Amino acid sequence: MNFFQSAVPPNEGDTMRDLVLVIDVLSAVFLIALILLQQGKGADIGAAFGSGASQTLFGSRGSANFLTRTTAVLAAIFFLSNLGLAWLYSQNTEPASVTQSVETKPQPKTDMPISPSEVPAPPKAPEVPK
Repeated sequence: MNFFQSAVPPNEGDTMRDLVLVIDVLSAVFLIALILLQQGKGADIGAAFGSGASQTLFGSRGSANFLTRTTAVLAAIFFLSNLGLAWLYSQNTEPASVTQSVETKPQPKTDMPISPSEVPAPPKAPEVPK
């Protein structure tokens, strides 16, 4: 069996899960990048003392509406895709317990008790120096 092949044949719902998962990951990456592009509220204070950090990539305040709206849209897409993934993965009707999937072998029963010669002696405690 190849490492990338699944032992279970794909269901029709797997394609939808994969699509929603790709949308979720891409929205998360773009959301992180957009948040890092935005200027903080206290960034203009440094410009008053000659720092020159009051300009961002898109200008001083002209892009604040664009970035905040885009961030809100990406956050909504991210949350909705996570809710969709939770719903899609909860539709699995098979029991997903680890203990049910493990096969246990019954232990052989012995009628004879272990002879005292087979039991190892307990180790001696080390002597304490006086």
